[in-house]
Amino acid sequence: MPETPWSLAGKTCLVTGATSGIGQETAIGLARAGAHVVIAGRNAERAEAARSDVVRRSGNDRVDLLLADLSSLGSIRKLADAFLSSHPSLHVLVNNAGIVNMRRQLTEDGLEETFAVNHMAYFLLTRLLETRLRECAPARVVNVASDAHRMGRLDPSDLQSERAYAGLPLVSAFRVYGTSKLANILFTRELARRLAGSGVTANCVHPGPVATRLGQNNGGLGRALTGLLSPFFLTPAQGAETSIYVASAPGLADVSGAYFAKKRELQPSAAARDDDAALVLWEASSRIAGLPF
Repeated sequence: MPETPWSLAGKTCLVTGATSGIGQETAIGLARAGAHVVIAGRNAERAEAARSDVVRRSGNDRVDLLLADLSSLGSIRKLADAFLSSHPSLHVLVNNAGIVNMRRQLTEDGLEETFAVNHMAYFLLTRLLETRLRECAPARVVNVASDAHRMGRLDPSDLQSERAYAGLPLVSAFRVYGTSKLANILFTRELARRLAGSGVTANCVHPGPVATRLGQNNGGLGRALTGLLSPFFLTPAQGAETSIYVASAPGLADVSGAYFAKKRELQPSAAARDDDAALVLWEASSRIAGLPF
């Protein structure tokens, strides 16, 4: 069972990608700590089943559900509007949703889907909820990244991976996924810089290799690979421990811009510490989202 070292009674937490895997276990951990938890998911039936499971396993019935397709910028805006209109406070935002695709696919906005879900959803939702977080400070943003970021390479001229998907599908998929996780860390660092002094912190986590549904949208090969590797992976509950820790640990109240794994602060790759690249990504993401820099 994940530890919940800090009582979150009276706090409101929003967790994306919370209808299965790490996100659902994170929601359970935060609810066990006494938080009012809002889970965001895409499929209504699965989301309601997840909400019921969070209530049952946490013993906390203050669990709400909002639906959103995090590949769509318009749907993310609707999610933010729905949250702001129904919940007067926000103390913890956990950006957790993620995908990996063997082949390049585009969203309704014309964005490469891995970039859209794994980075732009984090970026846009956080920006839209930033004022509420500042109003409710002390507050925290927790972005679920991955040590896969070490395989990534941010190319500002190829953010939509037109070139990155060239080559063997499996290699390309992990390269693009790694780049999206690199983007998570760069975004977190730039966000932390901009939030300095506000009482809102921003940190990111590596959950470890976890047996989840990630990758199972890629047909028989994806399901076979995840099935083959799952005995060697952590459980979703184990994978959620660092997210819960960074969201709640009292000793991290003033820590921001950091990268955590196994509940310890670690140094990410040199590329992930490139603050010039973080600024370039911030500006490019702002243009895509139609937001001021």
